[in-house]
Amino acid sequence: MPALALSFVGDTSALRRGIEALSHDLHFSVATGGLRVAVVEDSRAGVSVTRDASGATIRYAARIHFFRALGLLLENLGRERFEVREEPQFTTNGAMIDVSQGNAVLRPSTVERVLRRMAVMGLNMLMLYAEDSYTVPGEPEFGYMRSRYTHDEMRSLDDYAHSLGIELIPCMQTLAHLIDALKWQRFHDIRDDEDTLLVGDDRVYALIEGLIDAASSPVRTKRIHIGMDEAWKLGLGRYLQLNGYTPKFDIMNRHLRRVLEITSRRDLEPMIWSDMYFRAASTSGDYYDREAVIPDEVLRQAPTGVKLVYWDYYHTDQAFFEDFIDRHRRFGTDPVFAGGIWNWYSFGVNQAYTIASTNAALAACKRKGIKEVFATIWGDDANECIIDSTFPGMQLFAEHGYAREIDTAGVSRRFAACTGSRYDDFMETQLIDEIPGVSAGNPGMCNPSRYLLWQDPLLGMYDANTRGLGVSAHYARLTPLLQNAVSRNGDSGPVFEILSRLSAALEAKAEIGIRIGTAYSAGDRRGLSAIVEREFPELERRVRDLWEIHRRIWLAMYKPAGWEVFDVRYGGVLARIATASARLRAYLAGEISRVEELEEERHPFDGKSGPVRAASYARMVSSSRLSFTL
Repeated sequence: MPALALSFVGDTSALRRGIEALSHDLHFSVATGGLRVAVVEDSRAGVSVTRDASGATIRYAARIHFFRALGLLLENLGRERFEVREEPQFTTNGAMIDVSQGNAVLRPSTVERVLRRMAVMGLNMLMLYAEDSYTVPGEPEFGYMRSRYTHDEMRSLDDYAHSLGIELIPCMQTLAHLIDALKWQRFHDIRDDEDTLLVGDDRVYALIEGLIDAASSPVRTKRIHIGMDEAWKLGLGRYLQLNGYTPKFDIMNRHLRRVLEITSRRDLEPMIWSDMYFRAASTSGDYYDREAVIPDEVLRQAPTGVKLVYWDYYHTDQAFFEDFIDRHRRFGTDPVFAGGIWNWYSFGVNQAYTIASTNAALAACKRKGIKEVFATIWGDDANECIIDSTFPGMQLFAEHGYAREIDTAGVSRRFAACTGSRYDDFMETQLIDEIPGVSAGNPGMCNPSRYLLWQDPLLGMYDANTRGLGVSAHYARLTPLLQNAVSRNGDSGPVFEILSRLSAALEAKAEIGIRIGTAYSAGDRRGLSAIVEREFPELERRVRDLWEIHRRIWLAMYKPAGWEVFDVRYGGVLARIATASARLRAYLAGEISRVEELEEERHPFDGKSGPVRAASYARMVSSSRLSFTL
């Protein structure tokens, strides 16, 4: 039993399950004779924690405030007397986790662990972004062989979240982003293109009714996110063939009205991503085009009864966010703001850019009186970055939610109290991508940890970008720092297990293609032989070590379908190491007179010198378009 015992006094019946759920994480027990904690629900209290000689008192306005207050109490127990009062800045503050695009469906037990972390932080909303990763009666293709949540799993998660004061909001798609479902032949007649539904077809709305019912029925909230973003070719595919050219504004409004009829009949309160309205007004299709003006007529015709979600992870200027909040308000209501924790396209999180964009965005939201915000956690192009890496970003959102101004020391202290992990260690994980040649803070979102692992050792798509930077030496210095962090970060130690082994693999691999090319060009057969006989076996060992630890951690945290993508990727690295070795052995033995792959002149990827941001795995492994089918 934990050494710390708490004795709660007052009506805690609605809090009891949440208290029990958190007791293990926070290392306390509930027992008569423990520290007396008076619990008082008070709509005017916000978050209030006091302690004196008689014990402690928690006053709270909403259930989530109690659990944040409990964390504050435990954080300050080393002081005999204290008083902490906080004023909530937002009515909704939470996170959205992508469980579809990266085919990374968190196990329900992992979601529960995330919910417990969120509760102590004081975050009161979670969305699980699901394009097709949920069970839809009568639609077996949805989530087929991709892992998905059942109705019972979602109902259980909703109950668990509710006990902690967290609203579980369905987050789905009702227009585009449906490529994994629409690939099936039975949907071909009701799609505009491979990603987008055919607006206006009655069969589409019958499908959407089933999707909305499946997404909303397991949860108690009436709110629902129905998507509708990034329909890049809306009206330009089969819709164009059937109806002729129609402005995107008109197509969006017609479709949204039809979907809102469905949500209205179910008394649901929908929200959508706002970008399609803004893209339609831009000559370049840019969401953030400051020259674009949405016509007054379009604003008047836009359907009511739906909230717009302004998503923006790309700016660090508070004035920009304030401007776009005002532009959203032209639709007649306050937008919901969605920021981003920069975990996508990397094994780690770009912590510095996450902090810079979040600080500017949430300062703007507070100044402009926006009351609903959340952090997005995307999983594009597979999901190398495990969920625990995003906890510092969640903590940052939480601290903004309870103070007008925040500071790094306060975020770090709260992070340790809420997660049992070290904030500074998580900040150092940024170095997995912040290699020599990357500007401090990585404002360009470069992700060399990803493409230096997946790229081919003979073809070296990115060798010209990293030549001469001392990348291997960088990873040699980083590996022990990450290894030392494994044991001191509690349940989040797996973050550092993966990244330390990745760093060790990159120490061996990042410049091996450059060394091969240099030795080959110089006719250094001894150097090539050393690479074949010593470096390749060590590289293979390190890649296998990373693969195996990554697999163990993934299968513990995520449902299994989705891991096969990584088996293919790791298998590809190992197979190409074997082929590179065989090719060089054949050359050294005189069986072939040259290695054609090494005679191709290396050009910087995308024509840019230095490390770059590379989005797609397909562009890392081959210059062939066939790689997009891998």
